[in-house]
Amino acid sequence: MTAAGLILSNIHDGNLAELTAYRTMASVPFGCRYRLIDFALSNMVNSGITNVGIVTKNNYQSLLDHIGMGTDWDLARRSGGIKILPPYITSFDSLQKGTAGTRLESLFGVLNFISRAKEEYIILSDCDVICNVDIEDMIKYHEDHNADITFAVKTLNTAEHSLTRRVRVIETDEAGKIINAEIYDKQDGEISVSTNVFVIKRTLLYRLVVDAREKGYTDFYQDIIVKNLDNLTIYAYNYEGYYSLISSLAGYFDCNMKLLDANARKALFGIESRPIYTKVRNSPPAKYCAGAVVKNSLIADGCIIEGKVENSIVFRGVKVGKGTVVKNCILLQDTYVGDNVNLNCVVTDKNVVIKDERTLSGHKTMPFFIGKGRSI
Repeated sequence: MTAAGLILSNIHDGNLAELTAYRTMASVPFGCRYRLIDFALSNMVNSGITNVGIVTKNNYQSLLDHIGMGTDWDLARRSGGIKILPPYITSFDSLQKGTAGTRLESLFGVLNFISRAKEEYIILSDCDVICNVDIEDMIKYHEDHNADITFAVKTLNTAEHSLTRRVRVIETDEAGKIINAEIYDKQDGEISVSTNVFVIKRTLLYRLVVDAREKGYTDFYQDIIVKNLDNLTIYAYNYEGYYSLISSLAGYFDCNMKLLDANARKALFGIESRPIYTKVRNSPPAKYCAGAVVKNSLIADGCIIEGKVENSIVFRGVKVGKGTVVKNCILLQDTYVGDNVNLNCVVTDKNVVIKDERTLSGHKTMPFFIGKGRSI
């Protein structure tokens, strides 16, 4: 078995517009020290995939800064390794026409990568789903069932997850073969949804994408998957591990807050054979000053805590001043919070300054967001 990876970094940017104004969805910070792409990349690296293309559209400077040469994922290689794949735009194309806004348009732009790859399979993955999938086992399932395409599918209770119409609900027969893939439309109870991680033979993917381009297709699921359910053997691989979907700012807030549960952290990060890798930074340990109180929170390296932090996610280099109370918040890198400040359900982007004696509050369903570099 040989496989190459393709990660789509931009196609869900609109779901989290607050945090993707200056970065791709793939490079959105998550869980104190990670970026969303770390999960897709780690899934591939842990399964022995060493040729990975990252499909980009725009705003990918922070992604380049994070990925670098791919050293932290053992992908700094002479052969294969990690490749950033910007949209292919000729001098005769307009930017609006040439950019990759959907899954299918993204694949149109990387046909050269698909055709030149020497691996037998292509593993496609998005960056809006947080999971820890054993792709090697998934490929074995794919081969055992002699499938053309295999999707990783997660069974969810809709009461516990915030879903949007971009989610595909997967229906299968008793053997696990997919018989329908419809758009989520507020179904209640347990449903099976696509994680947007799937295995396909490289030559088949190339043929399907070229055919879709010639026919003017625009929707990958509807025009390729649904229309070929009778022509192709498409199976669902049941993924039973940790799953979170980021489909809005409230969803981003909720996904981060779930990590405060030790069982959730263990389910995502506690699998010894499948660790989650990220860029390593040499930061000093967090400093807790006299009078500091921290409860049920994740505090990254390089922070200085002088006040009270509770039920919060605090990224690298954050300063929390004296007499300040931070509850149910996500403070991204290098946020400065002054003295005697009260924050509740607040999400700050990087380099935010909150001056002394401010009181800011949102709600878990509508967090108060402060944009990058803003001062309040």
